[in-house]
Amino acid sequence: MIIGIPKEIKNHEYRVGLTPASVRELVCLGHQVFIESEAGSGVGFSNELYQEAGAILVPTAAEVFAKAELIVKVKEPQPQECKMLRSDQVLFTYLHLAPDPEQAQGLIDSGCIAIAYETVTDNRGGLPLLAPMSEVAGRMSIQVGACMLEKGHGGAGVLLGGVAGVEPAKVVVLGGGVVGANAARIAVGMGADVTVIDKNPHRLNELDWQFAGRLKTVFSTAERVEHLVTHADLVVGAVLVVGAAAPRLVTRAMLQKMRPGSVLVDVAIDQGGCFETSRPTTHAQPSYVVDGIIHYCVTNMPGAVARTSTLALNNATLPFVLALAQKGHQKALQEDSHLLNGLNVYRGHITHHAVARALNLAYQNPKELFAH
Repeated sequence: MIIGIPKEIKNHEYRVGLTPASVRELVCLGHQVFIESEAGSGVGFSNELYQEAGAILVPTAAEVFAKAELIVKVKEPQPQECKMLRSDQVLFTYLHLAPDPEQAQGLIDSGCIAIAYETVTDNRGGLPLLAPMSEVAGRMSIQVGACMLEKGHGGAGVLLGGVAGVEPAKVVVLGGGVVGANAARIAVGMGADVTVIDKNPHRLNELDWQFAGRLKTVFSTAERVEHLVTHADLVVGAVLVVGAAAPRLVTRAMLQKMRPGSVLVDVAIDQGGCFETSRPTTHAQPSYVVDGIIHYCVTNMPGAVARTSTLALNNATLPFVLALAQKGHQKALQEDSHLLNGLNVYRGHITHHAVARALNLAYQNPKELFAH
């Protein structure tokens, strides 16, 4: 198979779809890999490293898209990239279509086969291709939140861990999944007063045992969310409904009860955000203020630590890339129900229930489409 790796063009996005080591695995199996020049330079992977691994360098993204049967990316295709996709070409990347009807329409119009990292599943009910970036984003949420709390960034001037004689910051984490657990881990490690809110009692019990009483766990109700959020210094939005838009848990009215200079970090922004006042931001302009409350809503948070993120992501995606290359997309999808759950768009049709509902579009069973 011919695999293509274009350079990422989203604002301050330096990750790359395949590392030189991943390219070598594919080339050793007889596949051709075309990569846009300097695609990996932002994370320290030079053109020479890719050539040594067996990749063929091309100067433009247009050539990558023109040659490849399978496009491997990191972030969702930007409008100019959607225009380069063609019928029956396979796209394997993060998509996050629920809050992005424009991208969805672009993929539908292209006739491509679009498989989303974030909806691929595993035998344990997890999301193996989302998990590594959720780990990164969860840990980063506390780093950036602590920074935003500093007075120089407009914050209330609160040190996350406090000092002797001064109480630590109150950190509230909405959601106890991978993002939430990793956010809690860093916040607890920094000495903050941490509360995790979730609607799954079993998950709360797991976190209570995991952290051995070093954080508080609270069952989610509207009343408890409002009480805890309005008394928090830092709130991390870490909720996820697979494939669907994130629920809006924090209203604008709650912001008016918070102390000015408090911080909201919305890790759910890729799926539309879980704060009513959230809107997507970039690493170039990561934050804004509403009613005195700082909002950090960067849609590609892990891109800030691009090398770590690229390596972690490739560890998870490579087995699926190999399956697609070795078997072809149709056989790979038919033989692996978990990869099939990643299929969001197939030749002009939406093939994921939650995505179809979020976009108010018709759902098509992919197995029925395969038969035609």
